[in-house]
Amino acid sequence: MMNEMMSAGLEIMLVGMGTVFLFLAMLIVTVNIMSTLVQRFYPEILTKSVTDIDPNVIAAISAAVHQYRKKP
Repeated sequence: MMNEMMSAGLEIMLVGMGTVFLFLAMLIVTVNIMSTLVQRFYPEILTKSVTDIDPNVIAAISAAVHQYRKKP
């Protein structure tokens, strides 16, 4: 009786872990494919988002981070 319950529990555990592993693997592959497609077909979006930032905003963020890290 106990041996059957242990084997059933082990089987359920392996099926659950296998399902999670397959889902995460598919998620990684999908994200990589989407990233490749965006870089290939819409490269101007990536460069535009980096160059559109106001230098004053960058300076304010840098000052805030520096002040935060300086606190004990």
